[in-house]
Amino acid sequence: MHSSFTRIQNVFGFFTTVACVLAGFIAATDLLAARNPSGTLIPTNIQVVKGRPHYYSSKKEEYAIIKFSLDADLSSLFTWNTKQLFVYVTADWPSAEGQNATNSAVIWDSIITNPSADHLRNIGPIAMKKLKRSAEGKTIDPSRCVLFFFPSLAIPDNDLCGQEETKVAKQRKANSRYSGLLKLNNQRPKYQITHPSGKIASVNDVTLKLHYNVQPWVGLLTWNMDKVIGRWFPIEKGVSEKFEFPAVKTKDAKKAKKA
Repeated sequence: MHSSFTRIQNVFGFFTTVACVLAGFIAATDLLAARNPSGTLIPTNIQVVKGRPHYYSSKKEEYAIIKFSLDADLSSLFTWNTKQLFVYVTADWPSAEGQNATNSAVIWDSIITNPSADHLRNIGPIAMKKLKRSAEGKTIDPSRCVLFFFPSLAIPDNDLCGQEETKVAKQRKANSRYSGLLKLNNQRPKYQITHPSGKIASVNDVTLKLHYNVQPWVGLLTWNMDKVIGRWFPIEKGVSEKFEFPAVKTKDAKKAKKA
């Protein structure tokens, strides 16, 4: 009962209990921080093309390519317990008549790390050196600097982009509130989408929707809210206006357009 092994076991059990209780308190602090994200989505270009699902397939399917513009403020999702934020955009459209379901497909996603977790970004030192070298002496669009050089920053870095920091940028850095600001113009989709039937052209009532997933250092994963829970609010706007997928362009239509 009073052996060294028993005492070590008791001490280890005590510290494990303290660590678990402390982790619970840390996770509970997220409920005290207000979440009021906002975002505006605008589809800028929609095309439907035919292609093969893989190289050896003889069957062609229809694929939708959706370019969009996004202006979002997700900074309220970042607290001292936020590790990173997974942001993604989906295209949603109703199923065929008689089916009470909604089709949803991801067209774009990105991971925004907290400044304290920038070392976790999947960018090696060699790739970072190449990015710095390619940016020397060039004026680069701030959104490109944000997404490729520093995904967690919503402002360009003067060392990489060759631009002087503004007073607003310095103030944002001083307040540590510059994470989670996204501004994309005519963004290309990462993924082309289709339907299990292989037909997706001429579909009506399509909308783009912004989603997020907060990954904390300690605690549970949380997704975008559909209703108000305490100080957590759903995304303001976050859904585009309805649009439709166009018909697939045929060879005759292309010839007529050229003529």
